[in-house]
Parts: sequence; C-alpha cells; structure tokens
Amino acid sequence: MISFFLTLKRLVKALWQAFKLKNFQVLFTLVMVLLFSGTTFYVMQEGLPVIDALFYCVVTLSTIGHPSFEPQTTFGKIFTMIYIFGGNGVFIGMIGYVAYAMIQKPEKEKRNVDL
Repeated sequence: MISFFLTLKRLVKALWQAFKLKNFQVLFTLVMVLLFSGTTFYVMQEGLPVIDALFYCVVTLSTIGHPSFEPQTTFGKIFTMIYIFGGNGVFIGMIGYVAYAMIQKPEKEKRNVDL
C-alpha cells in the first residue's frame, strides 16, 4: 500500500511539472475538447447515457478499447475511426509529456549540479 501512495505522489508531482509546459497545456486542452466532443457525439448519435459515452471516449483515447460496445450507425462507425486516429496521437503525446516530467530533474537539483 505504501508503494501505491509513493507512486501516486510521484504521478501527481509529474502532472504538476507537466502543467508548467506550454505544449502540455495545449495537448491537455485538446484532449478535453476531444472527450467533450466525443461524449456529445455518442450521446446524440448512438443514444448512450453521458457517463457511458464518456467512459467509451476515455478507453478509446487511452488505446484500451471497449470490448462490449460498438457503434450501431454507419456515421458512428466513421466518426469512431476518425476519433481513434486523431485522438490517440494527441492522448499519447500528452502522456509523453507526463513521462518527460517524471524523469526530468527538479530545478533545485539542476542548480546544485551546475554549481
């Protein structure tokens, strides 16, 4: 359990560092727009409840996939294909910045090494 909390602390710290990067802020905003637009689409077009549509969008963008849901309309299938190709790149780019923030040395350590 301690290991979980230490890992969670490290993740939160990395997210805090990543939010200081302008590119991460842009990617985060794009992911939020993708989640909002995808959720809206699946609610309106496929008739899913909001929480199910949001869940489907999150598992689609994170490349996990949803084993039991498949769009029923042709337009829904076309949208999903475009959503996967466009959204996965943006989402993976954002995760890359979080990973970068995790391995980047804090400013205090950089200053001490430079002296």
